[in-house]
Amino acid sequence: MLDKSYFHFLQRQTSALSMALGYRDHQTQLHSTRVAQRAVALGERCGMTPRELAILHVAAGVHDIGKIGIPDNILAKRTRLTHDDWEAIRNHPTMGAEMLLAGGFDGAREVAEIVRYHHENIDGSGYPERLRGEAIPLGARIVSIVDAYDAMDEARPYHCRRGHDEIMAILGSEAGSRRDPEILKEFSAIVDTPDAGVI
Repeated sequence: MLDKSYFHFLQRQTSALSMALGYRDHQTQLHSTRVAQRAVALGERCGMTPRELAILHVAAGVHDIGKIGIPDNILAKRTRLTHDDWEAIRNHPTMGAEMLLAGGFDGAREVAEIVRYHHENIDGSGYPERLRGEAIPLGARIVSIVDAYDAMDEARPYHCRRGHDEIMAILGSEAGSRRDPEILKEFSAIVDTPDAGVI
């Protein structure tokens, strides 16, 4: 169970950024809300403390806040993204972390770390700093999995919506390279439990 008091404090500190993202890109805001809910469920299975869960919930909810800094002609593009488009988009974790750090509130550093590193890969092939293994914060490794699942579970200009089994097969193929295999096992236990349904 997350620390609700601390969660509400963090939420107040980041509410203006969340609102700005919603005005800029409503679909990204909806995606972030889903990622936050699923991330907390996964964080609980991974043994995170109530304070850590509060930080994770808020960080997952603003993990794409840096997309505010991505030009409209890329962010709203309805055709396949080019190499240059992807290079621009890869700046969003760093921009998001800088926005959060500028707030200077208690917990800003921890929230910003999750945002900055949620596109790092367990084998060191990710971005922005090519971190490897447990050098990537636990919260960022959790968001990496849940973010990828949700992104594949919705249609986007550059790919069609995929079914649950296909998504899990893709994530499974990335265990040990892009995704933390132990956290992925916990995620699979949640989404593949018949009584629980897909979170």
